[in-house]
Amino acid sequence: MTPPKLFGTDGIRGIPGEGPLTPSMLRRIGRAAGDEILKGIRRNGSQSFVLVGRDTRRSGKIILKAVARGFSAAGLRVVDAGVLPTPAIAYLAPRLGAAAGVVISASHNPAEFNGVKFFRTDGRKVCETFERVVEKGVVSAPDPGAGSVSIEMLEGGAEDYLDFLKSTFPADLDLTGVRLVVDAAHGAASSIARRLFEDLGAHVTPMGDAPDGSNINKKCGATAPAAMEREVVRRKAHCAIALDGDADRCLLADEKGRPIDGDALIALSALELQREGLLRGDRVVLTVMSNLGMVKFLQDNGIGRIEVPVGDRNVTDALVANDLVLGGENSGHVVFRRFASTGDGLLTALQTLAAWQRRGGPLSRVRTLYRPYPQILRNIRISERVPLEGLKEFNRALRHAEKELKDSGRVFVRYSGTEPVLRILAEAKDAAVVRRITDTLGKIFEREARSQYKEV
Repeated sequence: MTPPKLFGTDGIRGIPGEGPLTPSMLRRIGRAAGDEILKGIRRNGSQSFVLVGRDTRRSGKIILKAVARGFSAAGLRVVDAGVLPTPAIAYLAPRLGAAAGVVISASHNPAEFNGVKFFRTDGRKVCETFERVVEKGVVSAPDPGAGSVSIEMLEGGAEDYLDFLKSTFPADLDLTGVRLVVDAAHGAASSIARRLFEDLGAHVTPMGDAPDGSNINKKCGATAPAAMEREVVRRKAHCAIALDGDADRCLLADEKGRPIDGDALIALSALELQREGLLRGDRVVLTVMSNLGMVKFLQDNGIGRIEVPVGDRNVTDALVANDLVLGGENSGHVVFRRFASTGDGLLTALQTLAAWQRRGGPLSRVRTLYRPYPQILRNIRISERVPLEGLKEFNRALRHAEKELKDSGRVFVRYSGTEPVLRILAEAKDAAVVRRITDTLGKIFEREARSQYKEV
Protein backbone atom coordinates (compact mmCIF):
# COMPACT_ATOMS: atom_id res chain seq x y z
CA MET A 1 0.00 0.00 0.00
CA THR A 2 1.33 3.42 -0.98
CA PRO A 3 1.82 5.69 2.09
CA PRO A 4 -0.54 8.68 2.12
CA LYS A 5 0.85 12.19 1.62
CA LEU A 6 -0.04 13.81 4.95
CA PHE A 7 2.45 16.65 5.44
CA GLY A 8 2.56 19.97 3.62
CA THR A 9 4.95 22.87 4.14
CA ASP A 10 3.82 23.29 7.75
CA GLY A 11 2.58 20.05 9.20
CA ILE A 12 -0.68 18.24 8.48
CA ARG A 13 -3.73 20.32 7.61
CA GLY A 14 -7.28 19.75 6.51
CA ILE A 15 -10.90 19.95 7.58
CA PRO A 16 -11.62 18.02 10.81
CA GLY A 17 -13.59 14.87 10.10
CA GLU A 18 -12.23 14.63 6.55
CA GLY A 19 -9.06 13.28 4.93
CA PRO A 20 -6.14 13.07 7.34
CA LEU A 21 -8.12 14.60 10.22
CA THR A 22 -10.57 11.78 10.84
CA PRO A 23 -10.45 10.38 14.40
CA SER A 24 -9.08 7.04 13.20
CA MET A 25 -6.31 8.58 11.10
CA LEU A 26 -5.38 11.02 13.87
CA ARG A 27 -5.03 8.14 16.33
CA ARG A 28 -2.80 6.29 13.86
CA ILE A 29 -0.76 9.46 13.22
CA GLY A 30 -0.25 9.77 16.98
CA ARG A 31 0.81 6.14 17.20
CA ALA A 32 3.21 6.32 14.24
CA ALA A 33 4.69 9.62 15.43
CA GLY A 34 4.92 8.31 18.97
CA ASP A 35 6.86 5.25 17.87
CA GLU A 36 9.39 7.46 16.06
CA ILE A 37 9.63 9.95 18.94
CA LEU A 38 10.37 7.13 21.38
CA LYS A 39 13.38 6.11 19.28
CA GLY A 40 14.86 9.55 19.88
CA ILE A 41 14.50 9.45 23.66
CA ARG A 42 17.42 7.06 24.00
CA ARG A 43 19.57 9.33 21.81
CA ASN A 44 18.92 12.70 23.46
CA GLY A 45 17.98 11.83 27.03
CA SER A 46 14.61 13.59 26.91
CA GLN A 47 11.69 12.50 29.04
CA SER A 48 8.94 10.21 27.77
CA PHE A 49 6.24 12.82 27.25
CA VAL A 50 5.03 15.09 24.50
CA LEU A 51 3.97 18.67 25.17
CA VAL A 52 0.83 19.64 23.24
CA GLY A 53 -0.57 23.12 22.66
CA ARG A 54 -3.38 24.37 20.45
CA ASP A 55 -5.05 27.46 19.10
CA THR A 56 -8.65 28.51 19.74
CA ARG A 57 -10.48 26.44 17.09
CA ARG A 58 -13.44 24.51 18.41
CA SER A 59 -12.08 21.30 16.91
CA GLY A 60 -8.82 21.53 18.87
CA LYS A 61 -9.86 19.47 21.89
CA ILE A 62 -11.32 16.70 19.72
CA ILE A 63 -8.09 16.43 17.74
CA LEU A 64 -6.06 16.53 20.95
CA LYS A 65 -7.94 13.54 22.35
CA ALA A 66 -7.52 11.51 19.16
CA VAL A 67 -3.80 12.20 18.76
CA ALA A 68 -3.25 11.64 22.49
CA ARG A 69 -4.78 8.16 22.19
CA GLY A 70 -2.12 7.35 19.62
CA PHE A 71 0.72 8.78 21.69
CA SER A 72 -0.49 6.88 24.75
CA ALA A 73 -0.69 3.62 22.80
CA ALA A 74 2.93 4.16 21.75
CA GLY A 75 3.93 4.54 25.41
CA LEU A 76 4.22 8.31 25.71
CA ARG A 77 2.66 10.56 28.33
CA VAL A 78 0.74 13.55 27.03
CA VAL A 79 0.99 16.94 28.73
CA ASP A 80 -1.56 19.56 27.64
CA ALA A 81 -0.27 23.15 27.68
CA GLY A 82 -3.71 24.45 26.67
CA VAL A 83 -4.19 27.37 24.31
CA LEU A 84 -0.77 28.84 23.56
CA PRO A 85 1.04 30.20 20.50
CA THR A 86 2.98 27.74 18.38
CA PRO A 87 6.34 29.36 19.31
CA ALA A 88 5.46 28.97 23.00
CA ILE A 89 5.46 25.19 22.54
CA ALA A 90 8.74 25.43 20.61
CA TYR A 91 10.19 27.33 23.59
CA LEU A 92 8.68 25.24 26.39
CA ALA A 93 9.34 21.76 24.96
CA PRO A 94 13.14 21.87 25.34
CA ARG A 95 12.88 23.87 28.57
CA LEU A 96 10.74 21.13 30.14
CA GLY A 97 12.71 18.27 28.60
CA ALA A 98 9.85 16.98 26.48
CA ALA A 99 10.52 14.29 23.91
CA ALA A 100 8.65 16.42 21.35
CA GLY A 101 6.34 19.37 20.99
CA VAL A 102 3.01 19.14 19.17
CA VAL A 103 0.76 22.00 18.08
CA ILE A 104 -2.83 21.57 16.99
CA SER A 105 -3.45 24.50 14.67
CA ALA A 106 -4.02 25.54 11.09
CA SER A 107 -2.18 28.81 11.68
CA HIS A 108 -3.50 31.52 9.33
CA ASN A 109 -6.15 29.31 7.67
CA PRO A 110 -9.90 29.90 8.25
CA ALA A 111 -11.59 28.41 11.31
CA GLU A 112 -13.02 25.39 9.48
CA PHE A 113 -9.48 24.04 9.00
CA ASN A 114 -7.17 22.58 11.60
CA GLY A 115 -3.94 20.66 11.67
CA VAL A 116 -1.09 19.05 13.57
CA LYS A 117 2.58 20.02 13.51
CA PHE A 118 5.52 18.51 15.32
CA PHE A 119 8.63 19.94 16.98
CA ARG A 120 11.81 18.18 17.95
CA THR A 121 13.03 18.06 21.52
CA ASP A 122 15.28 21.08 20.78
CA GLY A 123 12.31 23.20 19.65
CA ARG A 124 12.97 23.07 15.92
CA LYS A 125 10.40 21.72 13.49
CA VAL A 126 10.82 18.06 12.58
CA CYS A 127 12.61 17.19 9.36
CA GLU A 128 11.17 15.65 6.23
CA THR A 129 12.62 12.27 7.20
CA PHE A 130 10.43 12.24 10.32
CA GLU A 131 7.41 13.16 8.20
CA ARG A 132 8.06 10.37 5.69
CA VAL A 133 8.49 7.83 8.52
CA VAL A 134 5.13 8.87 9.99
CA GLU A 135 3.42 8.71 6.60
CA LYS A 136 4.80 5.21 6.11
CA GLY A 137 3.98 4.25 9.69
CA VAL A 138 0.27 5.09 9.54
CA VAL A 139 -0.18 2.32 6.96
CA SER A 140 0.73 -0.37 9.48
CA ALA A 141 0.03 1.45 12.75
CA PRO A 142 -2.89 -0.15 14.57
CA ASP A 143 -5.81 2.11 15.48
CA PRO A 144 -5.95 2.09 19.30
CA GLY A 145 -9.65 2.88 19.02
CA ALA A 146 -11.79 5.50 20.67
CA GLY A 147 -11.90 5.64 24.43
CA SER A 148 -10.57 7.44 27.44
CA VAL A 149 -6.99 8.66 27.58
CA SER A 150 -4.95 10.17 30.40
CA ILE A 151 -3.84 13.74 29.66
CA GLU A 152 -1.84 15.73 32.20
CA MET A 153 -2.21 19.51 32.46
CA LEU A 154 0.72 21.93 32.41
CA GLU A 155 0.56 24.78 34.90
CA GLY A 156 2.31 28.10 34.38
CA GLY A 157 3.29 27.63 30.76
CA ALA A 158 1.94 31.00 29.65
CA GLU A 159 3.79 32.84 32.43
CA ASP A 160 7.08 31.13 31.58
CA TYR A 161 6.67 32.08 27.93
CA LEU A 162 5.80 35.70 28.76
CA ASP A 163 8.83 35.97 31.03
CA PHE A 164 11.02 34.70 28.20
CA LEU A 165 9.60 37.21 25.71
CA LYS A 166 10.09 40.13 28.07
CA SER A 167 13.68 39.04 28.68
CA THR A 168 14.47 39.53 24.98
CA PHE A 169 13.56 43.24 25.08
CA PRO A 170 16.63 45.44 25.70
CA ALA A 171 17.02 46.23 29.40
CA ASP A 172 17.71 49.91 28.69
CA LEU A 173 14.43 50.37 26.79
CA ASP A 174 10.76 50.18 27.65
CA LEU A 175 7.47 51.02 25.96
CA THR A 176 6.31 53.72 28.35
CA GLY A 177 4.25 56.26 26.44
CA VAL A 178 3.97 54.07 23.33
CA ARG A 179 0.40 53.62 22.08
CA LEU A 180 -0.18 50.28 20.39
CA VAL A 181 -3.07 48.56 18.66
CA VAL A 182 -2.67 44.79 19.03
CA ASP A 183 -4.81 42.39 16.98
CA ALA A 184 -4.54 38.80 18.22
CA ALA A 185 -6.74 37.35 15.42
CA HIS A 186 -9.01 35.71 18.04
CA GLY A 187 -6.25 33.14 18.15
CA ALA A 188 -3.69 31.49 20.38
CA ALA A 189 -2.22 34.75 21.74
CA SER A 190 -5.61 36.27 22.64
CA SER A 191 -5.08 36.00 26.39
CA ILE A 192 -1.42 37.05 26.52
CA ALA A 193 -0.64 39.58 23.76
CA ARG A 194 -2.07 42.60 25.55
CA ARG A 195 -0.40 41.64 28.83
CA LEU A 196 3.01 41.35 27.19
CA PHE A 197 3.08 44.88 25.83
CA GLU A 198 1.39 46.44 28.85
CA ASP A 199 3.94 44.82 31.16
CA LEU A 200 6.61 46.68 29.18
CA GLY A 201 4.81 49.99 29.66
CA ALA A 202 2.74 50.39 26.49
CA HIS A 203 -0.84 51.63 26.33
CA VAL A 204 -2.65 48.91 24.38
CA THR A 205 -5.87 48.96 22.40
CA PRO A 206 -6.71 45.27 21.95
CA MET A 207 -8.45 43.74 18.96
CA GLY A 208 -9.26 40.15 18.06
CA ASP A 209 -8.98 38.98 21.65
CA ALA A 210 -12.42 37.37 22.12
CA PRO A 211 -12.21 33.91 20.55
CA ASP A 212 -15.40 31.86 20.35
CA GLY A 213 -14.04 28.79 18.60
CA SER A 214 -15.11 29.83 15.13
CA ASN A 215 -13.86 33.40 14.62
CA ILE A 216 -10.10 32.81 14.45
CA ASN A 217 -8.56 34.81 11.56
CA LYS A 218 -12.03 36.02 10.56
CA LYS A 219 -11.66 39.55 9.13
CA CYS A 220 -8.84 40.21 11.59
CA GLY A 221 -5.21 39.46 12.30
CA ALA A 222 -2.30 39.22 9.90
CA THR A 223 -4.44 37.74 7.12
CA ALA A 224 -6.86 40.70 7.22
CA PRO A 225 -4.83 43.68 8.51
CA ALA A 226 -7.19 46.38 7.19
CA ALA A 227 -9.02 46.51 10.52
CA MET A 228 -5.89 47.27 12.54
CA GLU A 229 -4.68 49.70 9.87
CA ARG A 230 -7.87 51.73 10.35
CA GLU A 231 -7.75 51.44 14.12
CA VAL A 232 -4.19 52.76 14.49
CA VAL A 233 -5.25 55.97 12.76
CA ARG A 234 -8.50 56.26 14.71
CA ARG A 235 -6.70 55.79 18.02
CA LYS A 236 -3.78 58.04 17.01
CA ALA A 237 -1.48 55.22 18.03
CA HIS A 238 2.21 54.92 17.22
CA CYS A 239 1.94 51.43 15.78
CA ALA A 240 -0.38 48.49 15.18
CA ILE A 241 0.55 44.81 15.41
CA ALA A 242 -1.43 41.97 13.84
CA LEU A 243 -0.74 38.32 14.65
CA ASP A 244 -2.07 35.26 12.87
CA GLY A 245 -4.07 32.46 14.46
CA ASP A 246 -1.18 30.63 16.09
CA ALA A 247 0.94 33.79 16.55
CA ASP A 248 4.02 32.53 14.76
CA ARG A 249 4.02 35.57 12.50
CA CYS A 250 3.03 39.22 12.57
CA LEU A 251 2.58 42.25 10.38
CA LEU A 252 2.72 45.88 11.50
CA ALA A 253 1.14 49.16 10.46
CA ASP A 254 2.74 52.56 11.02
CA GLU A 255 1.08 55.57 12.62
CA LYS A 256 -0.52 56.44 9.28
CA GLY A 257 -2.12 53.03 8.97
CA ARG A 258 0.18 51.87 6.21
CA PRO A 259 1.32 48.22 6.23
CA ILE A 260 4.82 47.07 7.08
CA ASP A 261 5.38 43.51 5.87
CA GLY A 262 7.90 40.85 6.80
CA ASP A 263 10.47 42.09 4.30
CA ALA A 264 10.55 45.52 5.93
CA LEU A 265 10.73 43.98 9.40
CA ILE A 266 13.74 41.90 8.34
CA ALA A 267 15.42 44.90 6.70
CA LEU A 268 15.02 47.03 9.83
CA SER A 269 16.33 44.33 12.16
CA ALA A 270 19.19 43.48 9.81
CA LEU A 271 20.39 47.08 9.88
CA GLU A 272 20.12 47.24 13.66
CA LEU A 273 21.95 43.94 14.17
CA GLN A 274 24.62 45.05 11.71
CA ARG A 275 25.06 48.33 13.61
CA GLU A 276 25.48 46.41 16.87
CA GLY A 277 27.95 43.99 15.28
CA LEU A 278 25.57 41.09 15.85
CA LEU A 279 24.61 40.23 12.26
CA ARG A 280 26.74 37.14 11.97
CA GLY A 281 28.24 36.71 8.52
CA ASP A 282 26.57 39.93 7.35
CA ARG A 283 23.92 37.77 5.71
CA VAL A 284 20.25 36.98 6.21
CA VAL A 285 18.06 34.13 4.99
CA LEU A 286 15.16 35.04 2.70
CA THR A 287 12.67 33.01 0.69
CA VAL A 288 12.04 33.30 -3.02
CA MET A 289 9.00 35.48 -2.21
CA SER A 290 11.00 38.40 -0.79
CA ASN A 291 10.75 41.62 -2.78
CA LEU A 292 13.65 42.40 -5.13
CA GLY A 293 13.63 46.00 -3.98
CA MET A 294 14.40 44.87 -0.46
CA VAL A 295 17.08 42.45 -1.69
CA LYS A 296 18.86 45.24 -3.58
CA PHE A 297 18.61 47.51 -0.53
CA LEU A 298 20.35 44.92 1.63
CA GLN A 299 23.06 44.48 -1.00
CA ASP A 300 23.64 48.24 -1.09
CA ASN A 301 24.18 48.12 2.69
CA GLY A 302 26.68 45.28 2.55
CA ILE A 303 24.22 42.60 3.64
CA GLY A 304 24.06 39.41 1.60
CA ARG A 305 21.35 36.80 1.46
CA ILE A 306 20.79 33.07 1.22
CA GLU A 307 17.62 32.30 -0.74
CA VAL A 308 15.48 29.28 0.17
CA PRO A 309 12.07 27.89 -0.85
CA VAL A 310 8.94 29.09 0.94
CA GLY A 311 8.47 27.72 4.45
CA ASP A 312 9.83 28.84 7.80
CA ARG A 313 11.43 25.43 8.35
CA ASN A 314 13.54 26.08 5.26
CA VAL A 315 14.54 29.42 6.74
CA THR A 316 15.51 27.89 10.08
CA ASP A 317 17.44 25.04 8.47
CA ALA A 318 19.47 27.54 6.43
CA LEU A 319 20.14 29.69 9.49
CA VAL A 320 21.47 26.69 11.39
CA ALA A 321 23.48 25.32 8.47
CA ASN A 322 25.17 28.67 7.88
CA ASP A 323 25.32 29.79 11.53
CA LEU A 324 23.32 32.97 10.85
CA VAL A 325 20.98 34.83 13.18
CA LEU A 326 18.18 36.43 11.13
CA GLY A 327 15.85 35.27 8.40
CA GLY A 328 12.23 35.09 7.41
CA GLU A 329 9.41 35.48 4.93
CA ASN A 330 7.55 38.53 3.68
CA SER A 331 4.37 37.01 5.13
CA GLY A 332 5.66 37.96 8.59
CA HIS A 333 7.40 34.74 9.68
CA VAL A 334 10.68 36.07 11.05
CA VAL A 335 13.24 33.99 12.92
CA PHE A 336 15.54 35.66 15.45
CA ARG A 337 17.84 32.73 16.04
CA ARG A 338 19.63 34.39 18.96
CA PHE A 339 16.41 33.94 20.94
CA ALA A 340 14.18 31.34 19.31
CA SER A 341 14.21 28.20 17.19
CA THR A 342 11.24 29.16 15.04
CA GLY A 343 9.21 32.14 13.85
CA ASP A 344 7.47 34.02 16.67
CA GLY A 345 5.06 36.90 16.02
CA LEU A 346 5.28 38.41 19.51
CA LEU A 347 9.07 38.17 19.56
CA THR A 348 9.22 39.76 16.10
CA ALA A 349 7.03 42.64 17.28
CA LEU A 350 9.24 43.22 20.32
CA GLN A 351 12.46 43.21 18.31
CA THR A 352 10.94 45.55 15.73
CA LEU A 353 9.77 47.98 18.41
CA ALA A 354 13.24 47.93 19.97
CA ALA A 355 14.94 48.63 16.62
CA TRP A 356 12.43 51.43 15.92
CA GLN A 357 13.13 53.04 19.30
CA ARG A 358 16.87 52.91 18.66
CA ARG A 359 16.43 54.71 15.33
CA GLY A 360 14.02 57.32 16.65
CA GLY A 361 11.33 59.18 14.73
CA PRO A 362 7.97 57.82 13.60
CA LEU A 363 7.59 54.22 12.50
CA SER A 364 6.60 55.43 9.03
CA ARG A 365 10.29 56.08 8.35
CA VAL A 366 10.78 52.32 8.18
CA ARG A 367 8.69 52.27 5.01
CA THR A 368 11.18 54.60 3.33
CA LEU A 369 14.18 52.34 3.90
CA TYR A 370 13.76 51.00 0.36
CA ARG A 371 11.36 51.21 -2.56
CA PRO A 372 9.62 47.85 -3.10
CA TYR A 373 9.21 46.64 -6.65
CA PRO A 374 5.53 46.48 -7.68
CA GLN A 375 4.45 42.96 -6.80
CA ILE A 376 1.21 41.05 -7.33
CA LEU A 377 0.44 37.71 -5.72
CA ARG A 378 -2.59 36.04 -7.27
CA ASN A 379 -4.15 33.05 -5.52
CA ILE A 380 -6.28 30.76 -7.71
CA ARG A 381 -8.44 28.24 -5.87
CA ILE A 382 -8.20 24.69 -7.17
CA SER A 383 -10.14 21.48 -6.73
CA GLU A 384 -7.11 19.29 -7.40
CA ARG A 385 -3.42 19.72 -8.13
CA VAL A 386 -2.94 19.27 -11.82
CA PRO A 387 0.80 18.68 -12.49
CA LEU A 388 2.11 22.01 -13.76
CA GLU A 389 4.62 20.35 -16.08
CA GLY A 390 1.70 18.91 -18.05
CA LEU A 391 0.20 22.33 -18.86
CA LYS A 392 1.91 23.11 -22.17
CA GLU A 393 0.26 26.46 -22.91
CA PHE A 394 0.76 27.64 -19.34
CA ASN A 395 4.44 26.73 -19.36
CA ARG A 396 4.93 28.43 -22.72
CA ALA A 397 3.40 31.64 -21.31
CA LEU A 398 5.53 31.30 -18.16
CA ARG A 399 8.75 31.01 -20.17
CA HIS A 400 7.73 34.03 -22.23
CA ALA A 401 7.14 36.08 -19.05
CA GLU A 402 10.50 35.05 -17.60
CA LYS A 403 12.25 36.03 -20.84
CA GLU A 404 10.46 39.39 -20.88
CA LEU A 405 11.46 40.24 -17.31
CA LYS A 406 15.05 38.94 -17.48
CA ASP A 407 17.01 40.64 -14.68
CA SER A 408 14.48 43.44 -14.14
CA GLY A 409 11.94 41.29 -12.32
CA ARG A 410 10.71 37.76 -11.85
CA VAL A 411 7.71 35.48 -11.92
CA PHE A 412 7.18 32.62 -9.50
CA VAL A 413 4.51 29.89 -9.57
CA ARG A 414 3.78 27.22 -6.97
CA TYR A 415 1.00 25.32 -5.27
CA SER A 416 0.42 26.34 -1.66
CA GLY A 417 1.53 23.80 0.90
CA THR A 418 -1.29 24.75 3.31
CA GLU A 419 -4.26 25.79 1.16
CA PRO A 420 -5.97 24.53 -2.04
CA VAL A 421 -4.60 27.34 -4.20
CA LEU A 422 -2.07 28.00 -6.92
CA ARG A 423 0.04 31.07 -6.21
CA ILE A 424 1.26 33.23 -9.08
CA LEU A 425 3.66 35.99 -8.05
CA ALA A 426 5.20 38.54 -10.39
CA GLU A 427 7.25 41.63 -9.67
CA ALA A 428 9.06 44.19 -11.78
CA LYS A 429 9.75 47.92 -11.88
CA ASP A 430 6.70 48.42 -14.16
CA ALA A 431 3.42 47.77 -12.33
CA ALA A 432 1.47 47.47 -15.60
CA VAL A 433 3.75 44.65 -16.75
CA VAL A 434 3.28 42.83 -13.43
CA ARG A 435 -0.51 43.10 -13.69
CA ARG A 436 -0.55 41.88 -17.28
CA ILE A 437 1.66 38.87 -16.53
CA THR A 438 -0.37 37.67 -13.51
CA ASP A 439 -3.66 38.17 -15.34
CA THR A 440 -2.45 36.30 -18.41
CA LEU A 441 -0.95 33.39 -16.48
CA GLY A 442 -4.04 33.13 -14.28
CA LYS A 443 -6.45 32.96 -17.21
CA ILE A 444 -4.35 30.39 -19.07
CA PHE A 445 -3.98 28.21 -15.98
CA GLU A 446 -7.70 28.22 -15.23
CA ARG A 447 -8.61 27.37 -18.81
CA GLU A 448 -6.01 24.65 -19.28
CA ALA A 449 -6.45 23.14 -15.81
CA ARG A 450 -10.21 22.83 -16.34
CA SER A 451 -9.58 20.76 -19.46
CA GLN A 452 -7.30 18.53 -17.42
CA TYR A 453 -9.99 18.02 -14.77
CA LYS A 454 -12.39 16.79 -17.48
CA GLU A 455 -9.86 14.31 -18.78
CA VAL A 456 -9.15 12.76 -15.38
